[in-house]
Amino acid sequence: MTKPFLIVTLLLLLGGAAYGHNGTIRGGVFSKADHAPLAGATVVLTSQDKGTTTDVFGVFSFSNLAEGRYSLQVSYMGFKTVTQVVEVKSTETSLVTSYLERGEFSLSEVNVTAGQETPLNTISSIDINLRPTQNSQDVLRIVPGLFIAQHAGGGKAEQIFLRGFDIDHGTDISLSVDGMPVNMVSHAHGQGYSDLHFIIPETIEQVDFGKGPYEARQGNFATAGYADFSTRSRLSRSSLKLEAGRFDTYRAVGLFNLLGEGAQQKQQNAYLATEYMFTNGYFESPQNFNRINLFGRYNGLLDGNKVLSVSMASFGSKWDASGQIPERAIADGTISRFGAIDDTEGGSTSRQSLNISLMTVLPNNAVLDNQVYIIHYDFELYSNFTFFLHDSVNGDQIRQKEQRSIIGYKGAYSREGTLFNLPLKSVAGLGLRYDRVQDSELSRTLGRKITLSEVQKGDIDEVNASAYISETLELSPAWTVNAALRFDQFLFDYVSRLPADSVFNRQVASQNRFSPKLNLFYTYSPTLRLYASAGMGFHSNDTRVSVLADKNRILPAAYGADLGFIFKPLPSLVLHTALWALDLEEEFVYVGDEGIVEPSGKTRRYGVDVTARWQLSPYLFADGDLSVTRPRAREAAEGSDYIPLAPMVTSAGGLTFRNKTGLNASARYRYLKSRPANEDYSLTAEGYLLLNAVASYTLKNLELKLTAENLLNNDWKEAQFETESRLRNETEPVSEIHFTPGTPFFIKAGITYSF
Repeated sequence: MTKPFLIVTLLLLLGGAAYGHNGTIRGGVFSKADHAPLAGATVVLTSQDKGTTTDVFGVFSFSNLAEGRYSLQVSYMGFKTVTQVVEVKSTETSLVTSYLERGEFSLSEVNVTAGQETPLNTISSIDINLRPTQNSQDVLRIVPGLFIAQHAGGGKAEQIFLRGFDIDHGTDISLSVDGMPVNMVSHAHGQGYSDLHFIIPETIEQVDFGKGPYEARQGNFATAGYADFSTRSRLSRSSLKLEAGRFDTYRAVGLFNLLGEGAQQKQQNAYLATEYMFTNGYFESPQNFNRINLFGRYNGLLDGNKVLSVSMASFGSKWDASGQIPERAIADGTISRFGAIDDTEGGSTSRQSLNISLMTVLPNNAVLDNQVYIIHYDFELYSNFTFFLHDSVNGDQIRQKEQRSIIGYKGAYSREGTLFNLPLKSVAGLGLRYDRVQDSELSRTLGRKITLSEVQKGDIDEVNASAYISETLELSPAWTVNAALRFDQFLFDYVSRLPADSVFNRQVASQNRFSPKLNLFYTYSPTLRLYASAGMGFHSNDTRVSVLADKNRILPAAYGADLGFIFKPLPSLVLHTALWALDLEEEFVYVGDEGIVEPSGKTRRYGVDVTARWQLSPYLFADGDLSVTRPRAREAAEGSDYIPLAPMVTSAGGLTFRNKTGLNASARYRYLKSRPANEDYSLTAEGYLLLNAVASYTLKNLELKLTAENLLNNDWKEAQFETESRLRNETEPVSEIHFTPGTPFFIKAGITYSF
């Protein structure tokens, strides 16, 4: 894109009158190398300690400015910071364009007064590249305080822990990719089931995350928090990657830029990404895990004021699994630590999607977002948690299966204006999601081949319509308040397909919920920002519960509050601390493994989160996260009010070395303290401390990378549950810890060629 064309584009995007009698600064921030807009760049008026961030067009604005000269500081992760002086005149709009050169990231560029309310709440592709990752689900571990655990051969979605929640597979965290939901409502294996394995990690541009129910655009499941994945809008170069590691682990990735440099200069980008992975795993029974991913995306600037994005994806995976094993079977020598009681577990899953979004800048400088998506999903899982407890002859293997189609729409209208001559940003949004689930099934099976009996089987239709409005008012250079209200309406429809239910019987229910939210920000100084947040959120219950339950229990509410600060005592040190509390109403949860409804009661969690980022030298960074939580059931007697598996103390951190000569390395730890495995803490889920490392070296078009996990080769338990089970030779059942062993020392080498 030539400079004259850029200026014309900016005039189209940025034109408009200044507010009142004061002036306005409007500008754009672009990469100097390819003139690509830099979305999320930080722009600060240094004389006023007032900041904002650029939108998807790389555009920013400051309004209601008195006449005079202003100094703008523009920064973006991985680029050199620039400072520009702008002359502002009354009733006029001053246009400015900033071109940033690539450079080394510096924490001194992070500004706590910037318009983004949660600085450092974004995980970049740089962070992802320097952390041990086997799949995109591992990227979640980079979210401060979030831990995951795999317990079914690598193909099943991981168990998630955050802010004192055992979230299972997604009941209390909202996950999305490019605006498409990941959480599956009324899933065969459990409410909110979230499988992120369909994302190729190399395509992730960044992950925006937050904790608590304080974002108006976040709806169902956003109680403990949310994480929004964004894939790359463009590739600078094509690449081929090959990886190989212990336990017959192999992976191949290809990223291919489909348009030439000329098209990219006109902001037209398209690429194709492919991934194949195979591993037998570290268990005695090979897991024969296969995963294949295909992903293509087009992103282009149209008519100077529109950005169109179209992506298509296809994912398939199948695996075998050894499942969870009881401690007593290892103690008496029946099996080894990596053995199995039933090694016929496993499954398969697939997902295809089409995602189209169009962002338009309107003549009044408002921005209109429209998005539609279609998802098709298949799932089949075989598990055996209790062995021979229910069936002493055939065993207790179960099959959970479903076919699902999702159609959705999201729209948002945002505009910057004034209220009583104070800057006001208004956002209004609409959403619609329709899930059609056919033959959602729970059956008793034998050897993954024979169906012994059907426990649950039926068709599910679930609709979620939503609307929200969010107003952010700048009361003064120091004080900013955000008030928002969200409305969600749910429709539930269930038809049983069990042979015993010979008469057609449709069960329906509906419910709605208003969720108010309030966020207050106070900038005490250029290095200290305080905030207070309060709000309501919710997670819906399974359709099979909702059509039977009391209406007050269909959408149990979450009430949250945060009080925290972001502090830069040194230019190279950033601290983020929050005191928080979260109450959940009584809820009834559909337990997919048993086909039953299980009440969990009212709960209360409160704690403190501490995040630190410190740049020790131009090339050496340190980071640390600590979360301390007290989770309790509110209606149980003291001593019997523990929440099973809820984490109470977690910590993660490490050192990262980034050198412009091409050498990068990271050494990290991950710590989870032991926690109660049941309500009276008579059983303990053991904690662990793990050390991991990554090192890479880049020479021209070639990158060599070495990844090591569990450097000390510790014996640790990844997933743990209190389970009542019976082995084949036992006459009575035993209730004790069942677990999946964590990975032993693992090393993987990779080579990437870029062209």
